[in-house]
Amino acid sequence: MPEATNELMFELLKRVHHEIGELRQDVTETKRELNVMRGHMAATQSDIHNIYGILGRQDDRLERIEKRLDLRELAEAQKPFEPK
Repeated sequence: MPEATNELMFELLKRVHHEIGELRQDVTETKRELNVMRGHMAATQSDIHNIYGILGRQDDRLERIEKRLDLRELAEAQKPFEPK
């Protein structure tokens, strides 16, 4: 087994220091990517919320139109139209 000299220990410590630096860069990049994904998810959630709001308003408007035109009876089951 080789003798553990100061030069050998110094070289090993330099390699470990270099690899820790690379790991730190990788973790920083991963954090950045996660923050970008979090932003996209928040934007998507906001878009879906807006769509539900728009659909709710459209449903309310359609209901008012049906009441105004007295079309409620058309929502009931009827026999199919048969042209003559």
